Amino acid sequence: MSEMEDKAFNTKSAPFYYPAPRIIDSEIDLRAIFSVLWAGKWWIVLCMIFSVLAGGSYILFSHKIYESQVLVAPISDDQQMGMASVLNSQFGGLASLAGINLGKGNTDKTILALQVLQSRKFIGGFILRHHLMVPVMAINGWDKNSNEFSFKTSVYDPVKKQWLVKDGESQEPTLLEATQHFLKKIMVVKLDSDTGMVTVTVRFYSPYITERWATWLVADLNDEIRQQDMLEAQSRIAYLNNQLNQTSLADSRNMLYQLIEQQTKTLMLTKVSKEYVFKTVDPAVVDIDEIRPQKIVVMIASVILGLVLGMSFIFIRHQIRK
Repeated sequence: MSEMEDKAFNTKSAPFYYPAPRIIDSEIDLRAIFSVLWAGKWWIVLCMIFSVLAGGSYILFSHKIYESQVLVAPISDDQQMGMASVLNSQFGGLASLAGINLGKGNTDKTILALQVLQSRKFIGGFILRHHLMVPVMAINGWDKNSNEFSFKTSVYDPVKKQWLVKDGESQEPTLLEATQHFLKKIMVVKLDSDTGMVTVTVRFYSPYITERWATWLVADLNDEIRQQDMLEAQSRIAYLNNQLNQTSLADSRNMLYQLIEQQTKTLMLTKVSKEYVFKTVDPAVVDIDEIRPQKIVVMIASVILGLVLGMSFIFIRHQIRK
């Protein structure tokens, strides 16, 4: 092998490198962006002013919504037993209340009461009982200064106090429509699972109406459950008395006497207190501070919207001019 070949054989070849790719500058030139925005700063200011004025107009002319809340606590079995013991002292022939079965546990009665409160039957009866069809379905605003309501004149005539008729059809809503509107838009019920407390919230155009309706709801619910328990107790007593007349066995008669005694106590409990299921802890009050529209939120959103619109307009105009 020649000297040149040997030198070429023993020489290590240089490593091969791929050419580096061309670097494309994709970074945003912040100074250029700032320059574009600064050139159109007055457009941005104008958009923000317009947006703030629009937000202020919305706050000024939109219908205000107020709310009232009433906090209630379930009547415990101990409270009911305490009331029954007072009755027991007045009826010496009645046995001690230590083992009395009122038919429902406290938890079951609370759940039942909450389901009744949010049922279409109860709310429909509430609307009819207090003549709330027009307030619920025809009122769409309240003037704080004059204390007067505004009405949906497209469906109701406040002067003649009657629902309008269009194309031969009355615009008066059905009870089901009013009930669904009340459940979805006006009343909110929340149960605190930790404490067992229940908050009933009513939202409407007038703070005086919300306070009144919230109070009525709790009172009517207590009365509704009390009436149900009263009718059930009366029906059971009548049935047990009938069974008592048909049996002559001493053991059976003693058992029936005990059952009648229990149902008699239940019947008496329904007549003791108006707060039968729920006791009012914090009553509803008239709160003149509206919950909607939320002024601070609306104004902040207006400023942000104006800023975004202004910047978008400046960038679009800059791209078009390119």
